[in-house]
Amino acid sequence: MRLKGNKVLSLLGLAKRAGKLVSGEFSTEAAVKSGKAYLVVVSSEASGNTKKKFSNMCAYYQVPLYFYGAKEELGRCIGQEFRASLAVTDQGFSEALIRQMESLKALLPQGTKQLQNMDERRA
Repeated sequence: MRLKGNKVLSLLGLAKRAGKLVSGEFSTEAAVKSGKAYLVVVSSEASGNTKKKFSNMCAYYQVPLYFYGAKEELGRCIGQEFRASLAVTDQGFSEALIRQMESLKALLPQGTKQLQNMDERRA
């Protein structure tokens, strides 16, 4: 996916520049547990252990969780190398990102696993 045409990646980059995004497993976990995270995005390439860890944590703390993009894409959009997890710490950015991801999900063919949210995994 290209950053220029992808609003999700663009919004993540904007949130990072505004200081409203933390990245990396430790920082994301700390944001969720401290109640500062409004949204968690985990790479669809993340390991099963990482996905399970954040699925359980976000379910417990009631934070929306989406699996989206490659590690390289998530890192590049925020000016870093590879990132498997990100947490958005601003409500406005998180709402805009959720709207964008839901609209992308509606455009994907049925059965596509590129974009998932926590509620679908429980069904």
